[in-house]
Amino acid sequence: MKKILFLCVLSFSMSVLGQDYSAVFEKATQDYASGNYEAAIAKYEQILDGEQESVALYYNLGNAHYKLDHIAPSIFYYEKALQLSPQNQDVQNNLAFAEQMTIDAIEEASPTGIDKLKANTIGTFGSETWAKMAIAGVFIFVVFFIWYYFSIGTGLKRLLFSVSIIGMLLFIFSFSFAFIQQQDTSQERYGIIFSEEASIKAEPNPKASEAFLLHEGTKVKLLDGFNGFYKLEIGDGRQGWLKQEHVKAL
Repeated sequence: MKKILFLCVLSFSMSVLGQDYSAVFEKATQDYASGNYEAAIAKYEQILDGEQESVALYYNLGNAHYKLDHIAPSIFYYEKALQLSPQNQDVQNNLAFAEQMTIDAIEEASPTGIDKLKANTIGTFGSETWAKMAIAGVFIFVVFFIWYYFSIGTGLKRLLFSVSIIGMLLFIFSFSFAFIQQQDTSQERYGIIFSEEASIKAEPNPKASEAFLLHEGTKVKLLDGFNGFYKLEIGDGRQGWLKQEHVKAL
């Protein structure tokens, strides 16, 4: 696997995790480098128990579980890392390796026209990137509008005004796209199947008929909850009910 540890961002990770946990994080990283994966996991989980998180923490936890062939936990923690950094290429690559160990080969349903449009526009960047572009748009608007306000030449004023309008449009569209992505993310819930084999029921009842089977490591969309069950949906559009104890929500 490429780039087993985030050694290059270790110091940053420690600052994010806080002074109390920096030593624990460093010891866990040393355990991982020595091949003591169980010990590394225990220390990383100690940091999580302290309600601390970072991309590197989740990434290293995923790597340690991957080394021990723990399919579901490795995928779970890679997904948690991607929630904090959706465009992180290292996490995406290692997640792809982990997903190759899963049994379920689910063919994704074809996206609708609206979904395709959103993917090709709003989905081009993550919400954080759109937010940064919105800030850049405000900066461009303010700087060039002030410059326009104090300039004298007619031609220059037209140019500066045009650039300031472009900045304002950049802000409006980028802010809107960031807001839409953030809303979509907050409204959608996903989980990872942790049981070796999970029976998906047609109804939220243990005695209900089985709709289909899922296996460890499969990512599912959580739609609702009732009577100790999750209503879920998989990539091909099939839906069913699963006991909550078999899935861990992201």
